[in-house]
Amino acid sequence: MSNLIADIKIPDSKLAVEAAELLREHGDDLLWNHSNRVFLFSAMKGNLNQIKYDPELLYISSLFHDIGLTPAFRSDDKRFEVDGANAARSFLKSRGVPEEYIRLVWDAVALHTTVGIVEYKETEVALMNFGVGYDVVGKNFDLISEEAREQIVKAFPRNNFKQDILHAFLEGFKHKPETTYGTINADVCEMFLPGYKRPNFCHSILHSRWDE
Repeated sequence: MSNLIADIKIPDSKLAVEAAELLREHGDDLLWNHSNRVFLFSAMKGNLNQIKYDPELLYISSLFHDIGLTPAFRSDDKRFEVDGANAARSFLKSRGVPEEYIRLVWDAVALHTTVGIVEYKETEVALMNFGVGYDVVGKNFDLISEEAREQIVKAFPRNNFKQDILHAFLEGFKHKPETTYGTINADVCEMFLPGYKRPNFCHSILHSRWDE
């Protein structure tokens, strides 16, 4: 496969290739295709808006953004986004990447589902969130041309993505549904986990241990 798709070059530095190999080893075709589409859509948004960004950091962030769903990197007690961010940090730190770049990638991965905040972070962080939203829910769908979409999906097929990504989410945190509190991931638990009832913030306030 060419590393130029829809006029976007997929990074092929040693660091980028090693990150891709890690996802290939521990992820599956669903996460591989999704993560690459996220990068391509993110990069396309940056190019369309003539925004300067670091393709390598954007690509690595995209590759790690859902790796916290995989058995190799999922924890028992943290949000899957944090598991992925921690995996990215360990990977980059072991290869001597400067701390400022590590923090940027950590934020991109950890905050990628935090709608309403992540859009206002650093360029690569905000761009990756765009790519995630574009691929998962079709947010701002008409911003990218049909021709470009077709090229990207041909290279990295969706293959029943809508259904399969929901089940991938569920598998990633069904053993720790409490970590989805206050996030969009609670919707997944509510749809698929029998008897699950999401915590209510108002109930937590009114039934706290304060005596007034």
